[in-house]
Amino acid sequence: MNIKEKTLSLIDDLKSTCQTYGMGNDGNEYKIITQVFLYKFLNDKFGYEIKKISKELSGADQWDVAYTNMSENERLDLFDALSPDIPRLYPEHLLTTLWNQSAKGDFDLIFDSAMTDIADKNIDIFSTQTTLNTKIPLFEKLTIYVTDEAQRAPFARALIDKLVNFSFEEAFAEHYDFFAAIFEYLIKDYNTAGGGKYAEYYTPHAIATIMARLLVGDNADLHNIECYDPSAGTGTLLMALGHQIGEDRCTIFAQDISQRSNKMLKLNLILNGLVSSLDHAIQGDTLVAPYHKSDDGQSLRQFDFVVSNPPFKMDFSDTREKIAAQPTRFWGGVPKVPKKDVTKMAIYTLFIQHVINSLKRNGKGAIVVPTGFITAKSGVESNVLQHIVKEHIVYGCISMPSNVFANTGTNVSVLFFDNSRTADKVVMIDASKLGEEYQDGNNKKRRLRDFEIDKIVDTFLNKKEVEDFSVAKSYDEIIAKNYSLAAGQYFDIKIEYVDITPEEFQAKLDDFEKEYRALTAEGAELDKQILENLRRLKIE
Repeated sequence: MNIKEKTLSLIDDLKSTCQTYGMGNDGNEYKIITQVFLYKFLNDKFGYEIKKISKELSGADQWDVAYTNMSENERLDLFDALSPDIPRLYPEHLLTTLWNQSAKGDFDLIFDSAMTDIADKNIDIFSTQTTLNTKIPLFEKLTIYVTDEAQRAPFARALIDKLVNFSFEEAFAEHYDFFAAIFEYLIKDYNTAGGGKYAEYYTPHAIATIMARLLVGDNADLHNIECYDPSAGTGTLLMALGHQIGEDRCTIFAQDISQRSNKMLKLNLILNGLVSSLDHAIQGDTLVAPYHKSDDGQSLRQFDFVVSNPPFKMDFSDTREKIAAQPTRFWGGVPKVPKKDVTKMAIYTLFIQHVINSLKRNGKGAIVVPTGFITAKSGVESNVLQHIVKEHIVYGCISMPSNVFANTGTNVSVLFFDNSRTADKVVMIDASKLGEEYQDGNNKKRRLRDFEIDKIVDTFLNKKEVEDFSVAKSYDEIIAKNYSLAAGQYFDIKIEYVDITPEEFQAKLDDFEKEYRALTAEGAELDKQILENLRRLKIE
């Protein structure tokens, strides 16, 4: 097997172990899978990096044994030579050390202690934080999620068993595309919250790629770039953006209310070589308490690029008044609390406003919205839509295929913003007919293929008008069309005229009449059968 197949197999093995010990589909399973996977990754990364520094270790048959036998001063010298984005592991943290102790009866305590000690010793760099500046450590105790205490040590032992015969070293030569696919596979079972909950659903890799390529361009030479996602989720949009710019040329800033998302985002940042951005990954409510502020500590910090795939509709009635008390931030208004269904509050409209507020003067942004927004006629939706058109902020809109998102059937579009407001036209693309259908469990979904992604990007960047696919219209034309950003509303209506003789016309009418009679006869016969069956049931 190649390294990708081996890595996917490791993930399957870890999930199987959780299943065996009653943790399958448990609410805490994702913590175990992501943490154990990350522990193995960092263990191997640490060994890989210190072998590059030390000839003694690189020449040893077993680097971990040689490292364990070093003096404390020798290990500290290695730490001094290591890059800050590599964790500092001590002998008691290594996988081989845990393996050698796995027969002990209290191995669950040994295992958990090693995890939390790694987190404590690396907390300055390998931690995220909340809006209240509480540090969230890299690892936590895991065996406590096994209800039966007698099964905790065997569970920890089984996890270690899955790790010892696998190595990540081959993967360290791989880059973004490899780790993006691995990450997507790793978390695919843990993003099932649907479109109504807070930022838990995963953005398809294809859409993230399109957004990044259109915002950054394919040949951009950028440096010291700051990227931000106020509803970061697991970080897919930020990773694509960082890769397009260059991981060493940008800093990632993120915020999300979800604890689950924060753990997955942390993993994603580490896998993609963005450890230095961990300190900017914040857990907390962006709308109520945005963490990233300017130097004065009052106004919002502004960024070169801002991306977002926010929750579309959800109940935020508990915090609505706090949000509404910030009219400068939410210039388009705040949705009212519906009388019948509070979960229908259009929270995404607040994120649109926040994204625009967070752009530098020449900053660019992109946000995923329900397609209904792009033709909104009333309410906050209409206020925001009219504002981004009148102010020339929006410069593109792409309507995506249905069922392209994993957990919501809502049709989605992507809006593109340019705060320099220099565009003369808005590019609108109807990509709803693109993609191939595939089966994912019981669900039918669609995915965009590479050549379709290229078609979208080329059409957008070159402002091409392609029949029944794309248009480029001025802001005045859009205003005249009731502010609609739906490409289809600008397509020419085509009527096909065919010259036929009166006899041919009559023949077509006769055919239609025959088809109609056949259909109505079948319907009548079906009605008779249903009535007869109902009578029989009544008699019986």
